[in-house]
Amino acid sequence: MCHEPDEIDELLKRAATGDGQALNRLFGQYRSRLKKMVRLRLNRRLQGRVDDSDILQDAYLEAARRLPDYLQAPRAPFFLWLRRITGDKLLEVHRTHLGTQMRDVGREVSLHRGPLPAANSVSLAAQLLGRLTSPSQAAVKAEMRIQLQEALNSLEPQDREVLSLRHFEQLTNIEAAQELGLEPSAASKRYIRALARLQKILRKLQLVDEG
Repeated sequence: MCHEPDEIDELLKRAATGDGQALNRLFGQYRSRLKKMVRLRLNRRLQGRVDDSDILQDAYLEAARRLPDYLQAPRAPFFLWLRRITGDKLLEVHRTHLGTQMRDVGREVSLHRGPLPAANSVSLAAQLLGRLTSPSQAAVKAEMRIQLQEALNSLEPQDREVLSLRHFEQLTNIEAAQELGLEPSAASKRYIRALARLQKILRKLQLVDEG
């Protein structure tokens, strides 16, 4: 995987000339991050019914089609541009499969009112439990998951969203700030505050110790 800006710029230049291999490499290096985003934000009613790989494939085709326009006037880093295209495809899937249920779904699991589907508490809780519990604790995971979902839903919407962006999707502070429409310093402060609240919740549920 390449992460150096100069190398990414070179691949973008090659992709602009129609080099499909360069575009494949560009998309491939971000595939795991985009898949994580899709899994966090795919509505729980669609999990098991919709293949995240299909969403990523549609996003790849759309990115290939729109790349010349992006290169003429890039308004965001390439990864964030890809992420937004992927988010648009995820929104299309939600609308296609959920239709008029979207409004009720939004009330049920929304973590913020941004341009992408919100990360849902079911997926966030599952991610946390996977990191914090061992296979021998599987029997108690169901009860823990319900408690953790309720705790996550008690956080402020933007706190949950910044946790999703930074802690689960692993965006940088600058990337998260751009997605939230905040200054980097404000995004950093919100993340620190949200993380402290999450740690307090985890200690209360005895998922982490006081240290």
